[in-house]
Amino acid sequence: MKITPANILNHELIGLKAKVFKSKNASQVGICGIIIDETMKTILLETVKGRKRIFKRDSTFLLELPNGAKVLVEGKELLSRPEDRLKRKLYDW
Repeated sequence: MKITPANILNHELIGLKAKVFKSKNASQVGICGIIIDETMKTILLETVKGRKRIFKRDSTFLLELPNGAKVLVEGKELLSRPEDRLKRKLYDW
């Protein structure tokens, strides 16, 4: 299945370019890089300055899809283990 803005929450995020668009931690706003790992509560970005771990709950991410489209995703929507999120059905998103 091709990754689109409508089904982004049902796909693997590792490998996508991401930018912290909004965060409760002001020092994390603007951090951008490639997602290299994802846990239940965090996303690990590989940036030019090294690896940065960002809490999902506190942030909004701007994700760039392989086709170049950009999607804003609330971190709260990503809260769960990645393997469980992939199985979850989305109703009315």
